[in-house]
Amino acid sequence: MLWPFNRFRKPQAPARSTIEAIYGMIVTQAREPLFYRDLGVPDTVDGRFDLLLLHLWLVLRRLKSLDAAPELSQALFDHFCTDMDDNLREMGVGDLTVPKRMQAFGEAFYGRTAAYDLALTDSDEALAQALCKNVLNGQHIEQARELAAYAKQALAALGRADLAGLSSGTWRFPAPQTARATA
Repeated sequence: MLWPFNRFRKPQAPARSTIEAIYGMIVTQAREPLFYRDLGVPDTVDGRFDLLLLHLWLVLRRLKSLDAAPELSQALFDHFCTDMDDNLREMGVGDLTVPKRMQAFGEAFYGRTAAYDLALTDSDEALAQALCKNVLNGQHIEQARELAAYAKQALAALGRADLAGLSSGTWRFPAPQTARATA
């Protein structure tokens, strides 16, 4: 029986397995060797972090466009923060330094997502410039254009996925080399 006050309850948090599956897809895609070999992303801690942020932004941007997804978005972002905290501790960063580094990660995330959102409203070249600055250290604009084409393809692929598909992990990122073939 449905109770008349059920709609006033706090929304149920997404299942941990759902968040781990989505985050796992983001991390797996960010580790794709073609980004580093063919698209010029530096194979460094910073380069990997920037590529992870790019893919997280792509997914969060799609979730933001779905009305029923705020809990999923928040849980995904929280999982990212927990993962970054865990990684810092694994790398031997001390307890007193971790909060400062986490603040820097937060600033990087919000700065980059704002730049990418703004660039998307401008032009493909603006997105390429933002990616060149943030991911490719201001170098290799041609590869940044290919990365921008990939990001647009990923946004289109995510745009075709509904909330159920996103939640179940039945969607996929496009292959990075596809951007090169169509650029």
